[in-house]
Amino acid sequence: MKILDLRTMRGPSYWSVKHYKLIVMKVDLQDLADAWSNSAPALAEQLPSLLPELLEPQPHQEAGKHGPKNPPLTEEQLQDGEPLGHVIQQVALALQRTAGMPVYWGKSYPAHQEGVEFVVFSYQEERAGRMAAEAAVQLVDDLCHGRAVSVKPIIDELHEIREEEFFGPSTYSIVAEAASRNIPYIQLKNSSIIQLGYGVNQKRIWATTTSYTSHAGVEVAGNKNRTKAMLKDAGVPVPNGTTVYSEDGLRDAVEELGFPIVTKPLDGNHGKGATIRITNWEDAVEGLKAAQKYSRAVIVEQFIEGDDYRMLVVNGKLIAAAKRTPAAVTGNGQHTIQQLIDEVNKDPRRGVGHEKVLTSIKADQHTIDLLSKQDLTLDSVLPAGQELYLKSTANISTGGTATDVTDLVHPYNLLLAERVAGIVGLDICGIDLLTSDIAIPLNETRGAVIEVNAAPGFRMHISPTEGLPRNVAAPVVDMLFPQGGTARIPIFAVTGTNGKTTTSQLLAHIVASKGYKVGFTTTNGIYIQGVQLQSGDCTGGQSAEFVLKDPTVNFAVLETARGGMLRSGLGFHTCDVAIVTNVAADHLGMRDIYTVEEMAAVKGVLPRTVRKDGWAVLNADDDLVYAMREKLECRVALFSMNEHSPRIREHAENGGLAAVYEEGYITIYKNSYKLRIDRAAEFPITFGGRATFNIENSLAAALACYCYGFDKDDIKQALRTFVPSAAKTPGRMNVYKFPQFEVIVDYAHNTHGIEKFAQFLNATEATHKVGVVSGLGDRRDEDTLGFSRIAGSIFDEVILRQDRDLRGKTAEQLKEIMERGLRLDKPELPITYIENEMDAIDHVLATAKPGSVVVMFTENIKATLKKLDDFEASLAQ
Repeated sequence: MKILDLRTMRGPSYWSVKHYKLIVMKVDLQDLADAWSNSAPALAEQLPSLLPELLEPQPHQEAGKHGPKNPPLTEEQLQDGEPLGHVIQQVALALQRTAGMPVYWGKSYPAHQEGVEFVVFSYQEERAGRMAAEAAVQLVDDLCHGRAVSVKPIIDELHEIREEEFFGPSTYSIVAEAASRNIPYIQLKNSSIIQLGYGVNQKRIWATTTSYTSHAGVEVAGNKNRTKAMLKDAGVPVPNGTTVYSEDGLRDAVEELGFPIVTKPLDGNHGKGATIRITNWEDAVEGLKAAQKYSRAVIVEQFIEGDDYRMLVVNGKLIAAAKRTPAAVTGNGQHTIQQLIDEVNKDPRRGVGHEKVLTSIKADQHTIDLLSKQDLTLDSVLPAGQELYLKSTANISTGGTATDVTDLVHPYNLLLAERVAGIVGLDICGIDLLTSDIAIPLNETRGAVIEVNAAPGFRMHISPTEGLPRNVAAPVVDMLFPQGGTARIPIFAVTGTNGKTTTSQLLAHIVASKGYKVGFTTTNGIYIQGVQLQSGDCTGGQSAEFVLKDPTVNFAVLETARGGMLRSGLGFHTCDVAIVTNVAADHLGMRDIYTVEEMAAVKGVLPRTVRKDGWAVLNADDDLVYAMREKLECRVALFSMNEHSPRIREHAENGGLAAVYEEGYITIYKNSYKLRIDRAAEFPITFGGRATFNIENSLAAALACYCYGFDKDDIKQALRTFVPSAAKTPGRMNVYKFPQFEVIVDYAHNTHGIEKFAQFLNATEATHKVGVVSGLGDRRDEDTLGFSRIAGSIFDEVILRQDRDLRGKTAEQLKEIMERGLRLDKPELPITYIENEMDAIDHVLATAKPGSVVVMFTENIKATLKKLDDFEASLAQ
């Protein structure tokens, strides 16, 4: 077997609108092309024991028309016969689940090529998903060919990836709570910072610090001496103590405080370097050394008797409290300490790192040192009933346990915790205290607040070992996004074969004219508030995220091309308005899309992402676009260039919104009324009404904005003030009027596009019409012939050139196909072949006849426009 293609989807895609995180793999089965699982007995014999997760019943199985939604793969199915693509898919999912990543959805089906399968499945972590894909193919191939296999190294590596890349439990709880409220999130590149919401409404979290976390508060909490002094001044019970830097200082501290004491680094966290209940000088010196591994300054404090409690305060309110117990084992008189640890670790709630509710106990050097102080080793046998603590701190991450005590907290202690958070100045604050009973006021139990933590962990509260789990993430999200506010910004998204760039630019102009700070993407680049920040084709998911991450943007207009959707999916999950301009034969044969119907399915992803009360704006004149409405759950509006369209009439009669070009006007149909926006000829983009394709684009833009709620007069004014130019709409109908002739620069590059352009050129008066054209090497021959045939029919003379990137064909092949197509209807058409585009432009500018129109279908838009600007400047000299 061989993987031919491996893609990672990060949003709605051609393969699924609802499952955003997908691996899409194309596998050549090679010598196993005709084989099913029953032709390789090793699959049924070994897979179930290698990967028990394959056989596990999977949660949330919703019964569909064909049974469970995510059925497991059973031994009987493997024996009866399953397609190998389906086996690979299930193995890839099972590998991830075994490593603690609960993923279930997938599908497989034959590709267009014989013996090749598409395998699609969910992932939790991108790197783990890609590794699982490669491992699953190798595993199934090895079993089918009788080779020995080992799953453990794969699972171990997947475990490592999960621990390195998956959100920690605290971050995950906040992200999950936000997602449950339809608040979008983006993980910022190369960081653990998560953006919640879009544009100007975004907030950020880093673990449990937020956009509102005070830097001063973090600094205070990080300096234990300063914290203790501030709390003591405010009447909060704290342990007596001092800061030392050497053994001499330690000796003075012991004389002042007496035993037992605690040593801990001044700037420590998570219990690192801390030693508690020190009762003699030797242990005190060891405690000093342990703390100085993390900080030269070491705090020495009285040891406060009592249990360890964590109080969590969010936005000034106590949200949860937990009693924490260090990792421990209880003797039975038979087993060694190591055997007791191994037994405790068999608890299904324990796992690697943050994989599960509890962390497995690891007997590290700290544990061995603690045992040594009690004259014990890991091979010692504890008497029955004796409890032994294996860590000096109660952190969950080192194997400790937590019991929820939120409902037991005395009002005095509740107020104390809320005051402490305010004194230190933290929006999310973890307060550690020692007391014999949290239900009794701290000042009565002689307890004390021993530490205040910025970025406290949530794990002990969301998944306590005992007691009620607390949704401590909800108040965090409430704080970041108060009721009545929004985390989102409006999104207009545009797709189609032709017209999407111009439509996107029109939309951005209309929206900006309403005072919004617009970010928009097109095939020309990324623009923030009218300033181009990136150039090139920016119509994929990363470009969309660029806009949605910008903190100054409050409205997004996103051109969305088929390439990005097939390469990695959309860069957003839902939008407010989606426009589909048309679907035509372009890019067929690329990325496994071979028919116009398949292309329509790709483009149809976009309107399916519109929120239920949003709008899909569809071209009623295009059969494939019109048919998209059948799969939509949102509201639908239609536009048409045909004022007598039965589809529009039926839609309007049923109360639908529509926009129609009638009697020279762009008109909105609303119920039985007609609202006229303006005469299309008044819009500069239509070139006096000659550019019918831009009338169509104006229809789509006007209708989208009207659906969203913009006033028709504002739309009219904006369309009248959108003046196309090389600066504003580069490569889209850029007209240069020179003294002797006129030049039009456009991007028409497919049959549908040049058909629309032909209508404009035929309505344009000229003594001679010259075209500078080229073919594209990644198009089917029939597409290139269709394009060149129309080009030949509308020009009196053609300059044939080549693109810089021939995209798979030779210059000679393209030249032959183009010349054949250009002369299909005009055998005597004059054709001049000049390979280099800039040379071709120089030639046509030097030879253009008076009164002629020269049309340049350009590849290098920037260089072409510069050459024309230079030519214009030279004429002015």
